[in-house]
Amino acid sequence: MRIPIIAGNWKMNNTIKEGLQLVEEIKEAKLNENVEVVVCVPFIGLAEIKKALEKTNIKLGAQNMHWEESGAFTGEISPLMLKEIGVDYCIIGHSERRQYFNELDFTVNKKIKSALLHGIKPIVCVGETLEQRESNIEKEVVKSQVLTAFEDIEEKDLENIVIAYEPIWAIGTGKTASADDANDMIGFIRETIGEKYGEVKEKIRIQYGGSVKPSNIKELMEKPEIDGALVGGASLKAKDFVDIINY
Repeated sequence: MRIPIIAGNWKMNNTIKEGLQLVEEIKEAKLNENVEVVVCVPFIGLAEIKKALEKTNIKLGAQNMHWEESGAFTGEISPLMLKEIGVDYCIIGHSERRQYFNELDFTVNKKIKSALLHGIKPIVCVGETLEQRESNIEKEVVKSQVLTAFEDIEEKDLENIVIAYEPIWAIGTGKTASADDANDMIGFIRETIGEKYGEVKEKIRIQYGGSVKPSNIKELMEKPEIDGALVGGASLKAKDFVDIINY
């Protein structure tokens, strides 16, 4: 039985003060105990948010990391730094990192390996552009992303990895893939994992991300292949995020 996972990606939003207030509002609500909840916050807020999450079941996530433990990489954050804070998860390969900061499939793979080595669970993002979908190559694109990301990843590590399918054309646009389209692609991703690893494919959790809102979460979560959501804008409002958690 795969435990649903709802993760909020704050992106480059919320000062430390604003983030702490948001977390307090979320903590005041009664949350679905059958859902794993994660908040992925900007680097500068991680330590303070970690303290605020003590005595709760809410997990802490970072939004990126470097694969090296240390070095001359100005502006980067290492897995050791994240681990010392107590980070549980890290988003890796988000489309915005790929689009704006030249993140490549092979660096996604290096980051996954490093995160696992340091006890941080990766949330691995894959997804196609609108142009690729309209050209009917979306599955080819996503399969390539998955296979490169999981190169040399051992089967035993799959239970500590989450995949987030995020069609790029649906991120922050207000557009959402239909529940059927999302379920179909997530099922395809699971089959791709199955081709590589076998029946363990049934254990890996695969989220949907892309303009997830309280109004569409129930329909998405009713689909058999969808194990949760990576939530962007709606995670910045406590009520919306709580409503998504309590779908």
